Amino acid sequence: MAIYERHEWLGQRVEEAIDPNQHIVDPHHHLWDRDGSTYLAPELIVDTRASHNVTHTVFVECNASYDADADAAFAPVGETRFVAEQAAAVTRTDTRIAAIVGHADFTLGPQLDDVLAAHVDAGDGLFRGIRHGVNWSPFDDVKNGHHNPEQHQLAAPGFRDGVRRLAAKDLSFDAWLYFDQLVELADLARAIPECTIVVNHLGGPLGIGPHATHRAEMQETWRAGIAAVAACPNVVLKVGGIGMEHYFGTPWTGLDAPPSSEQAADYWSDMVRFAIDMFGPHRAMFESNFPVDRQTLPYTVLWNAFQIMASGYTESERHDLFAATAARTYRITGVSGVS
Repeated sequence: MAIYERHEWLGQRVEEAIDPNQHIVDPHHHLWDRDGSTYLAPELIVDTRASHNVTHTVFVECNASYDADADAAFAPVGETRFVAEQAAAVTRTDTRIAAIVGHADFTLGPQLDDVLAAHVDAGDGLFRGIRHGVNWSPFDDVKNGHHNPEQHQLAAPGFRDGVRRLAAKDLSFDAWLYFDQLVELADLARAIPECTIVVNHLGGPLGIGPHATHRAEMQETWRAGIAAVAACPNVVLKVGGIGMEHYFGTPWTGLDAPPSSEQAADYWSDMVRFAIDMFGPHRAMFESNFPVDRQTLPYTVLWNAFQIMASGYTESERHDLFAATAARTYRITGVSGVS
């Protein structure tokens, strides 16, 4: 957790918002207080109100505050309850935590229905879906996800049964996976078109392990995967995670100061624009992934980088990328142009 608490180093890079008026819904952040790292509602509000016009956010599960006294299947409901309490503590003038994405085991069978109902009850009107990380790699120096995924899990009948149960309750599936699993996700999306699927973190374009020295090959596979999932109308894309050096292999943590927004945009712009153009701005949304992304990027720098990368799109398209797509996906009210 120390990599998320490098505040003195982060303070070496201070920027003003490029466009402080751009309406932003941050559709992906975490909250926790563990292992010497604290990021709760007060810390979130400091970031969201510091420079940019962030009005709403979406919490995404991170194994925080599980209910240790509950049956294992219901333990993640404790996280939803914890976040609903954090959301209730936010004042009217602050950024609002407007939606919650929790976790449940898709392989539970009929019991999953009861777990989802418990999440909805605990969420106090904010619960919107489940993230089930399936990020699996055959390479020892690429870390598998915190949900202990298995190879080809997206194709397993029991897993797909869980996705169907989720969709039946009008809840979405956030998928955190790696670039070489995108084609498998596209197959699931075609098999279950009634489920809204949200691809996390730009589809996981890895820059570690063998992928650090075979970047062109990785990008070729990633581009094919992005095209495959973008062809599925029930899939949307989160554009972010760009500060995750421990996955994406960016060269920044050894610098005397964090990169500027121009440096971050220059590094990521080709891949980001390719992904946005594949999905269209109406199915893509920028995400902060804080506090994980602050291992390399301050919050203001991150959003400035996104504003630089979005500068070639129309005003309407930028509104989709920064706010409207997230609001539609997670049913957030109070965002202009979204009913």
